[in-house]
Amino acid sequence: MSDLLTHEEYKAIAADLSVPVNAFINGRFTAPRSGNTMDSFNPATGALLGKVAACDSADVDDAVTKAREAFDRGEWSRRHPSERKHVMIQLGKLIKRHRHELAVMESLESGKPIRECALTDIPETVHCLHWHAEATDKLYDQVSPSGDDALGLVIREPAGVVACVLPWNFPLMMLAWKIGPALSAGNSVIVKPAEQTSMTALRVAELASEAGLPDGVLNILPGEGPDVGEPLGRHDDVQVVSFTGSTEIGRRFLEYSAQSNLKRVVLECGGKNPAVVLSDAANLDHAAKQITYAALWNMGQNCTANSRVIVHKNVRDELVDKIREQMRSWKTGDPLDPTNHLGAIVSKEQYDKILSYIETGRNEGAKVLEGGAALEAGGGLFIEPTLFDRVTPEMTIAKEEIFGPVFAIIEVTSDAHALAVANDTCYGLQASLFTSNVTKAHRFARALQAGTVSVNCYSEGDASTPFGGYKLSGFGGRDNSLQAHDQYCETKTIWLDLSDDAIDDVIAPDSAS
Repeated sequence: MSDLLTHEEYKAIAADLSVPVNAFINGRFTAPRSGNTMDSFNPATGALLGKVAACDSADVDDAVTKAREAFDRGEWSRRHPSERKHVMIQLGKLIKRHRHELAVMESLESGKPIRECALTDIPETVHCLHWHAEATDKLYDQVSPSGDDALGLVIREPAGVVACVLPWNFPLMMLAWKIGPALSAGNSVIVKPAEQTSMTALRVAELASEAGLPDGVLNILPGEGPDVGEPLGRHDDVQVVSFTGSTEIGRRFLEYSAQSNLKRVVLECGGKNPAVVLSDAANLDHAAKQITYAALWNMGQNCTANSRVIVHKNVRDELVDKIREQMRSWKTGDPLDPTNHLGAIVSKEQYDKILSYIETGRNEGAKVLEGGAALEAGGGLFIEPTLFDRVTPEMTIAKEEIFGPVFAIIEVTSDAHALAVANDTCYGLQASLFTSNVTKAHRFARALQAGTVSVNCYSEGDASTPFGGYKLSGFGGRDNSLQAHDQYCETKTIWLDLSDDAIDDVIAPDSAS
């Protein structure tokens, strides 16, 4: 699956692409009741890709009704786990078979470079679905230590109707992160993709139906947040909402839950992640490569982007020179050209926001070492990868999540100072730590306030490790790993009385006769 096509081959696929635009409800594409649509643009060219369904609360009601009916019928919720596993594996195989189409569709709609879509997003999507599929018939229930007079069974049951609200930065991967464990557990699922990136989710739902998923089990509702996300958050027949996005919107989902049926809410809400380079970090070439990747991957539109490089003064100059050298190999341009590492910013709104942060950094006294400007490229939304120096912890670009190809050097005078600066944030999603001392590696990794800490590398872990954050970065659960299955299940205790009195009560009527 690591094969890349040529630029010309990707352009040919794009020219012949049939993009899905209608909602997917109860196993078929369905126009929204209102007839309203949203324009989906290619951020690299400004070209209109299609008019996508703009669903609203009426469509939400339809989808929830069909999802609940499917759940109650039991075609999926009560299907044998090994059979659910088979369908999910088949879905992964179909995604792999259509990988070039899906990679081009995601690149066109999001501006992501095709090499990332083809080499990372699609393979990881397939792997995630297969990983959770394989867990389906391997998760055991429990028997409590209840003694000889009772039997306590602790069993897992699917929660019911699950709503998954996705971000625009990783449309396919985040879809898999959420529907993988939710479907594995036997739930019916309704997905609200980001309004900027709806098409791949719609195509995957079509493939899921082809794989054998029963009608109503996976539904996709494109639309704006107030029209689809909020009605899902307030719906009394939705049992779980899993949301990835901004902290501001995450807070609203907690409010919607409190104002409706107290549905479970799982939030992953971004971060302001540090790369901490201690005084004894030795392999600075490796550190610079990892830090640059961590900051610029997906144009920095990544909730774990290492946008704060907190570096000890003794190694600062050498590290900065190596980072600048690394940045020059990150070529920006047409996302469908596989030689480009950086593509277009997803929307004009995000593009303007990033440029505003760059201007704020300059105004507050930070120095631009690399980049710092928009790029003129065929009418698209391109920004140079940007590195700031002379940044202090109180500056806006050191405190707020930029979500763009912008990162900052923050110099510290001691390793203890580095740790204090790293933890001085309202977020706590990911941190990278670079050191040559094994004791420091353990002690600092434990002291960093983040859900994932990678040592001498940048990483989010893999499908087997829980992903989520501390503080304002997360709430209510984790994506990935077996822990992700827990949030989509209810836990039930069944208590059986096996005492002599219970036996006597049961057999006494027969004895009397």
